[in-house]
Amino acid sequence: MTERLVPIAFAPKTPEELEWAMSSPLWRVCSGKLYVIMPKSDLGDGTTIPFIPNRAQRRFLARMWTRNIILKARQLGYTTLIAIIWLDHALFNPDQRCGIIAQDREKAEVIFRDKVKFAYDRLPDEIRAQCPLARDSANELLFAHNNSSIRVGTSMRSGTIHRLHVSEFGKIGAEHPDKAREVITGSLPAVPLDGIIVIESTSEGQSGEFFNMTKRARALADDKDRVLTARDYRFTFSAWHDNPEYEVSPQGVIITAKDHEYFDGVEAKQGTKLTIGQRAWYCSTCATDFSGNVEMMWQEYPSTPDEAFQQSTEGTYYAVQLAAARRSGRIGRVPLVSHVPVNTYWDIGARDGAAIWLHQKIGAEHRFVGFDEGWDETFGYFVSRLQARGLVWGTHFLPHDAEHKRQQGTVNESPKEMLEKLAPGWKFEIVPRIDNKITGIQQTRDMFSQAYFDETECAAGLAHLASYRKEWDKRLGCWKVEPKHNTDSEAADAFRQWGQSAKVSFVPLQRIKRTNLSGMAA
Repeated sequence: MTERLVPIAFAPKTPEELEWAMSSPLWRVCSGKLYVIMPKSDLGDGTTIPFIPNRAQRRFLARMWTRNIILKARQLGYTTLIAIIWLDHALFNPDQRCGIIAQDREKAEVIFRDKVKFAYDRLPDEIRAQCPLARDSANELLFAHNNSSIRVGTSMRSGTIHRLHVSEFGKIGAEHPDKAREVITGSLPAVPLDGIIVIESTSEGQSGEFFNMTKRARALADDKDRVLTARDYRFTFSAWHDNPEYEVSPQGVIITAKDHEYFDGVEAKQGTKLTIGQRAWYCSTCATDFSGNVEMMWQEYPSTPDEAFQQSTEGTYYAVQLAAARRSGRIGRVPLVSHVPVNTYWDIGARDGAAIWLHQKIGAEHRFVGFDEGWDETFGYFVSRLQARGLVWGTHFLPHDAEHKRQQGTVNESPKEMLEKLAPGWKFEIVPRIDNKITGIQQTRDMFSQAYFDETECAAGLAHLASYRKEWDKRLGCWKVEPKHNTDSEAADAFRQWGQSAKVSFVPLQRIKRTNLSGMAA
């Protein structure tokens, strides 16, 4: 889409000039002559507006690559842009398959109806006559004149996809980790190297596939000597202040000195200038839409790339304890002692993921020397992974519901019984149930000063503990009592089994030397 042969503002006056203009994908998409979209305002009279890319969209078009990842603020129109580009590509190129992946079926239907089908149905009559439909279903348009198609769904595993857009991949990973893995393992490999992938999303915490892919893409962008290959993802960041619509009258909006200090810092970091109207929009949006929860603004309307994944410690359960552990050198290099039995602490959900912490007791120290997790995997999968470590096992601690029987085909067994069959000779113990999860969390926090973590082997688990937090009540503008259930829950619940354990038999051993973060022997 970097082609500049025909100026976007060119207005053809003759059939020959029109033919010349129509040969340019950039002109077709950006001129406002072919494609129309729904207006954002509620006019209610069937009014449409020509599609002309906004500033953020134009910036992306100028640097679009074979693989693209976009970290963005809300409502910048990227899904609309890609829907128009894909529709145009399918209309004017034979035997092409264009796909859009949404976070769920309902969202997919909305994208197809309001963006793809809406734009096609309102093409100029002569264009639609030349590009008739061979199939018009609830999620796909197949064109009779060239055998190309565009479809929207929650997966694109089958067949080759020449153009693929993954919308709100961060939310897919946060709410449906299994779908995120399906995108990674099934949909992305379906795109050839000369095809185009666009993955875009707002942030959803410091974990998940979108976070990992964004982190890698940013590292490539920061390496000025690196030349991107066709497999490398080009990083694009679009802040809220890239949208000129995010501006209101400052009259009646409270903007504190602290707010102005924050905006001044954004200007310095991003090399931009924020008007008083933009500052007023940000403050009023934070107050009215998110009840003053600034962390939600960082996520939905980031000012900088770092801020998008930034999380405050407010509402978290273990942030203070983790910070204390780092200060005291209890997070760093914690070597596994080969002749000391390793205990494990599990969380096993009926439909969710599973998480396992590996633990050794050395003197007074509770050492966490490994972490494993997975979604939609069998117990056999985890047992095999543990067996492959070749360790001496102590006790495997399971949550209280591991004694509840589950129907597995024709067999009605509990997880504990299934694990005992898979790993005969292993010792499994049930951690007693408590009436209040918050009590267990507090017990775990009380034990935290005795915990040591290997920073490398437990990296994913530590990230989950840092992000584990209360649910935010948007209606009341405060934190709920209960924890938020998301992809951090399994790791936190497994760790809580350790904190709740009252009767554990450990092998006492004289304290051995370990290395803390400063490299000093302790």
